[in-house]
Amino acid sequence: MKISIVTISFNQAQFLAETIRSVVEQNHDDLEYIVVDPGSTDGSRDIIDRYRNKISKILYEADNGPPDGLNKGFAKATGDIYGFLNSDDVLNPGALSMVARYFNDHPDVDVVYGHSQIIDAQGRHKRNFYSDHFSLWMAAYGAAILSQASTFFRADAFRYSGGFNAKNLVAWDGELWVDMAKSGSRFSRVDEFWSKFRVHEDGITGSGKLHEAYRSYNRFIFKKIMGREVNWVDEVIMVFAKYVRKVINSADTIERISHGPIYKSAKE
Repeated sequence: MKISIVTISFNQAQFLAETIRSVVEQNHDDLEYIVVDPGSTDGSRDIIDRYRNKISKILYEADNGPPDGLNKGFAKATGDIYGFLNSDDVLNPGALSMVARYFNDHPDVDVVYGHSQIIDAQGRHKRNFYSDHFSLWMAAYGAAILSQASTFFRADAFRYSGGFNAKNLVAWDGELWVDMAKSGSRFSRVDEFWSKFRVHEDGITGSGKLHEAYRSYNRFIFKKIMGREVNWVDEVIMVFAKYVRKVINSADTIERISHGPIYKSAKE
């Protein structure tokens, strides 16, 4: 079973080599690795070129942001299974062999996802993140969060969903999960830590600069799933749904109580 992994790289040279090694040193033989860099100026392309003989395809061309770059990368992919890894995140050893085995054993599953270990800029472990059980209803109310780096999906599921919304520059992964679910994909969660998610001040999510944009995104996703605008009753339900999430996903709740919120780690 061939797995295609796409990494979008843009001016994160300090983390990029570790990201690339975490993919090319996997013990899954049937691997296609595609790296997309629209124009880094910090030495990232020198690092990519250093690993050129281990990278299947390199795209050095301009794009209109990360989701557009991912679409370009997956347009070149030929695998049965897809996944994508940001240029500051890391795949854990053996992750892809476990992913391939799961899809082989579960032909009825289209999307499989696990959990992530949260690390800081120096690679120090800060806490664990446990993905939620996914449903469209919980996603509509902002209470279904998956670890992007630990999420993998069949190529057909990606194609049927229409790929990434290139206009979504806030949470393009979350919208993809919704689009795949709406197109009939079946999701499954496994209790494995398949990746490390790096939180740092220069990261898109770790910076905390997108708080208001996320509020707008949540309303957009609600309408996409429910077919209507959010009303005051929905606002109440959103609060309730997030408390339900804390109960259902007790492992992640314990991590938050013990170690604080994920994005606190970027400032420590």
